[in-house]
Amino acid sequence: MKVCWWILLTLVPVCLPSVLSGAEPDNKPNIVLILADDVSTDMFSCYGQPGAARTPNIDRIAGEGVQFRTCFAPAICAPSRALLMTGVYGNRTGVFRNDMWAFGSRGTLFTRQHSWAKLMQKAGYKTAVAGKWHCGAKEPWQPEVGFDEYCLWEGPDKIKSDFGIDVIGSGQRKDIKLPDVRYWYPSIVRNGKYVEVTESDFGPDIRCEFLMDFMERKTKAKQPFVAYWPTVIPHGPYSTTPEAGKPMDIVLKKPDTSSMSKVQKAKALADYRRGQQERFVNLNEYMDKLIGKLINKAEKLGIYENTWFVFCSDNGTAVTAKDRGVERGVHVPYVVKGPGVKRRGLTEELTDFADIAPTLLDIAGIDLPKDVTFDGKSQVPFLTGKTDTHRDWIYAYTGPVQVLRTKAYLLEARSPFYGKPKGRFYFTGANRFGRGYLRVDNHSDHAVQLAKFAEIINSLPSHLVGDHPFWTSKRGKKWLAKNDRNALAKKQLYNHPDYAFYDEKD
Repeated sequence: MKVCWWILLTLVPVCLPSVLSGAEPDNKPNIVLILADDVSTDMFSCYGQPGAARTPNIDRIAGEGVQFRTCFAPAICAPSRALLMTGVYGNRTGVFRNDMWAFGSRGTLFTRQHSWAKLMQKAGYKTAVAGKWHCGAKEPWQPEVGFDEYCLWEGPDKIKSDFGIDVIGSGQRKDIKLPDVRYWYPSIVRNGKYVEVTESDFGPDIRCEFLMDFMERKTKAKQPFVAYWPTVIPHGPYSTTPEAGKPMDIVLKKPDTSSMSKVQKAKALADYRRGQQERFVNLNEYMDKLIGKLINKAEKLGIYENTWFVFCSDNGTAVTAKDRGVERGVHVPYVVKGPGVKRRGLTEELTDFADIAPTLLDIAGIDLPKDVTFDGKSQVPFLTGKTDTHRDWIYAYTGPVQVLRTKAYLLEARSPFYGKPKGRFYFTGANRFGRGYLRVDNHSDHAVQLAKFAEIINSLPSHLVGDHPFWTSKRGKKWLAKNDRNALAKKQLYNHPDYAFYDEKD
């Protein structure tokens, strides 16, 4: 059948505007970034370590994309979250530890550096954060940070000071004393309003529901989004979950051993430790199920194939790793999948938290600002198969202690401030998790590599050495007066006894 050319020409002006007017959805990819709280790499089943929790949804992200065997983050939450949000090491920002904010960085973190949320917001993304913030004096809802929506764990006192809402005085919340308000009977503020809850409500559930609602609303509005979930799980206290234990059982009571025999005391404490570990595992498995809900939501909305999922943790497990300037303190999980990502599975390539901000901006098609020195680089070329390598070395820290790694060598516990300017140097080869490390500080066969590590350290800005300006500042003088340097060094420079698998002799 023939169609006259003049009929086609008359149809084109009618059809064309519907295409150009934005009727087709924006194809920019969405991003879901999940940050666990205080948990080491060995807890996730995709890493294949003994005693790991069952985490099939995290494993799925790893299997459909890339699982970095070695990712470093600062060993404690404030510098870790600051690095994640800015892509700039603490040497430049001044965020070294939860109680070490140099250069006025508590207030200026997001004015001297850029928040990726703010840059993405300016580029047309809708942004949301749910969970635990704890990243300087600026709050997520403030313009410098750039989150459109939020659902955060905050105590009643902070809700009152920040929003003028007296949740207890108004009767919105019972005046009951709890060991913590992040889990059962949670205290939550959502977009400027207190979330009314009951004692059977579990905080992570509410925050997960918030993110799923955000994803649905933005998908229906055809708006690209980034949903950031710095979840409170599995940070202590090790509470029960809706699937394991009773509501409001927030803290496992430590046994009173004062009247026990030595044998009875040992058994009681062993039972207590087993109970704590069981709760810890349960929390991680419950977090994985909530991550599964986010994945299922993306699938139901039809956006799964156009959504990046990134999972990581802010630092190593509390007590055994957190705030220790050794590999276990800074070694965190990192798995990622997304549109165009090459399914590599487990990779020996290295990454650290400085890479997260450049990666998110690259995903969104945003150029890095030129007025700030970014310490990381985008993972996107490696993730999408444009390159087969990523970085030669990665870096992390806690307070005045530094950790540096290449694929085959590790420098840890380096701290001129604590009298350890050389740190400890190891040849690890392909080994990880502290097994099979060879101490090579004084081995001539490894001198060239040691010299390269020194070059890298010297290329970075000063890291709380003796003449660092922090020590003469008001905050620094207060820190020196308050803290026992020797006691801190005994913790921060060494592994927990349960993980002392290699030579740490001075």
